[in-house]
Amino acid sequence: MRSDASPSAVAARSTGRAATGERPLSGALTEVGLDDGRTVVVKVADGPDAARAEAAGLRWLADAGTVRIPAVHGVDGRRLVSGRVAQGPADARAAQRFGRDLAALHAAGAPAFGAAPPGGPEEAYIGLAPMRNVTGQDWPRWYAAHRVLPYLRRAVDAGTVRAAEADVVERLCERLPELAGPAEPPARLHGDLWNGNVLWGADGHVHLIDPAAHGGHRETDLAMLALFGCPHLDRILAGYQEAAPLADGWTDRVGVHQLFPLLVHAVLFGRGYAEQALMAARTALRRLE
Repeated sequence: MRSDASPSAVAARSTGRAATGERPLSGALTEVGLDDGRTVVVKVADGPDAARAEAAGLRWLADAGTVRIPAVHGVDGRRLVSGRVAQGPADARAAQRFGRDLAALHAAGAPAFGAAPPGGPEEAYIGLAPMRNVTGQDWPRWYAAHRVLPYLRRAVDAGTVRAAEADVVERLCERLPELAGPAEPPARLHGDLWNGNVLWGADGHVHLIDPAAHGGHRETDLAMLALFGCPHLDRILAGYQEAAPLADGWTDRVGVHQLFPLLVHAVLFGRGYAEQALMAARTALRRLE
């Protein structure tokens, strides 16, 4: 398929239906109507393999048969064609149901920490930042080596984190086995579960978009939800706990799991997030004193 084809042409070829019109939603997103009454979204991804990684993640999450995930219709180079979610208001009952469904998604599991979705590339993305899916069987060591320290190094190289400040994050990584809580099997993570990727559907269900899916610790997804806020988070957590209770002390570990997205945001968006990451590391270390 030609990389310069219009969103309508991309959507038509991916779905086998004629396009009836298109409407830009943002610089990267275009809504395309089809002649069978459906509407799809054509997304232009930033990285060379980002669309393939996202498509593989969406399919892997959908295969669990738990949380609602938009259908993937096709990938054309950097463009992904997926179903559109008709949105409605945030609802407490939907939130509690989502908590139970998210627990079931995590329980679907992954072959290892860092495992990429089937068909997904090792060199993936979280938002605009590269993210390598390198596997490991020990969560604390894997999380330090492949989720925290790579972004710390990038932040230091960019001057967002000062070299003298990096020590607190490095010390936290050394002590992660003491901070990680009971060992858990790899969970099937959305991987970028902030509020913007949680869509409240008109059908009364929560739908998830834009994953950075991989095998990880289930508390990481929940910590991401808490980091940037989410409507009815208390009901989401109640539904989750009802279906799959979290290990004792999980609230004390939230900052440890938020360190990864905070450092990603420090790399992408600057010093404010670096300061939050440093504070999270200091707070976690103080619990060991």
